[in-house]
Amino acid sequence: MKIIHRIVYTAGIVCLACLSACNNFDDINTNPDSITKASASMLCTNIVLSNVKFNGRDAKAFLEQGGLAKYLGYANESQMSSQYNSFGNSSFDQMTLLPNIEKMVEYATGTTMENSYKGIAKFSRAYMFYKLTMRMGDIPYSQANQGATGNYRPTYDTQKDVLLGILDELKEADAFFANGVNFEGDPTPFAGDPAKWRKASNAFALRILMSMSKKESDASLKLKERFAEIVSSGNLLTEADGYLGLIYNSINKHPLYGTNDLFTSRTVLSSLLIDELKSLNDRRLFYFAEPATIKIANGESASDMDAYVGVDVSMDYALMTANYLKGDYSLLNVRYLKDATSEPRMMVSYAEQQFLLAEARIRGWITTGSAEEYYKSGVKWALKMQMETKGDEYAHGMEINQAYIDNYFTGETAFKSTTDEQLKQIWMQRYLFNFMQDSEESYFEYRRNKYPVFPIDPSTNLNMENTSAIPMRWLYPTSETNYNRENLETALNSQFDGYDEVNKVMWILK
Repeated sequence: MKIIHRIVYTAGIVCLACLSACNNFDDINTNPDSITKASASMLCTNIVLSNVKFNGRDAKAFLEQGGLAKYLGYANESQMSSQYNSFGNSSFDQMTLLPNIEKMVEYATGTTMENSYKGIAKFSRAYMFYKLTMRMGDIPYSQANQGATGNYRPTYDTQKDVLLGILDELKEADAFFANGVNFEGDPTPFAGDPAKWRKASNAFALRILMSMSKKESDASLKLKERFAEIVSSGNLLTEADGYLGLIYNSINKHPLYGTNDLFTSRTVLSSLLIDELKSLNDRRLFYFAEPATIKIANGESASDMDAYVGVDVSMDYALMTANYLKGDYSLLNVRYLKDATSEPRMMVSYAEQQFLLAEARIRGWITTGSAEEYYKSGVKWALKMQMETKGDEYAHGMEINQAYIDNYFTGETAFKSTTDEQLKQIWMQRYLFNFMQDSEESYFEYRRNKYPVFPIDPSTNLNMENTSAIPMRWLYPTSETNYNRENLETALNSQFDGYDEVNKVMWILK
């Protein structure tokens, strides 16, 4: 018995000694080799991916944007609402990114990478708020992310003030990146190079300025002056800089990879897209599409453009599906379903920048360079990026090579003689470049220019308030009605006569 008491006593002493050696219970249960606190670089990765990566729920959501911009039709289990212009409520969920942005800056303060992370913060805020205001109009901006201080009902800023604020933030990003150093946590091809991020920030600012072209006569905006100032700085993307976006790989796969199901495998290309590619003798057709089954059965070759047939995406859904079952239409190229890498996702690119410069030169916003050379350099880079994909094995024997690129500008692709025709060429090339990239941006451009002309059939159009039109915006989140009704109503009264409706025209389009 004495031995047992001695053992218990000794064990108690040992336990007390162990506990006294530790400050608290957390110390005992903390793995010294694990990360217990987020870092600026970790937050940076998440923040950047939230903007440049497709963050939709599934492959169907990824393809839905293609219906919005009339690239695609869907002969699958049910009609796609975006194809037939049914717009619902948008969301402010992206604003949950704001606390992480603040934390990233907090963790970076006092480090050698502080300026670079501040540049990422400004760019990321600008990109996120741009998308939100372009979808809905006026949005909470100056009072966003004040919940921690008790402001749960932020007021709405006018779209004009939001866009001007975004441009100011991009100018700040330019300055931060100019004084930045290479930083960690960048998942894009820029790999933490502040010089490239600086150029992308300026290229993105050019997009925002051009999106406001309908306000060109408003001298207070100084659109021309702002645009010209950025161009004259010389800090723009070069061919070698490429694009801000994401390279798909075996870990981060293309959203459609491995989804050869009853939905993705029955995605057809629109006649708007296919007919334009055919008129331009553009070999991207062979990378985007499969030949129509009925054409191959009738002896056409997969390397012949005549074997490719698009669908009128405004067609009655039942009729479209019946025609699809007969093999009348070209499907989405199978490489998107079979290739995990495919072409990269490019959200701000050299090609788009050059098209913006071409349009600005025609409008007289800049006086340097020629519209034709800007146009050609943008197209050549877009074709080069297609050439460099691993899609050649799926190009039906009509690969894009350097000789093809060098001789591209003949016939309909040669730069036109009138400004109206030139602008349409530039807009169309932006539209073609955005296929399977940022289709939402193509929709924004349609609203601005009404080009290319989207097909509308009043008998199938789900825009019930105006069956002869494409909707102009999404509705505000339903949560605003419950939690921020007073400020929502103020915004609706100042913009849309008090009525939240998809055909209402926001400030930027008036």
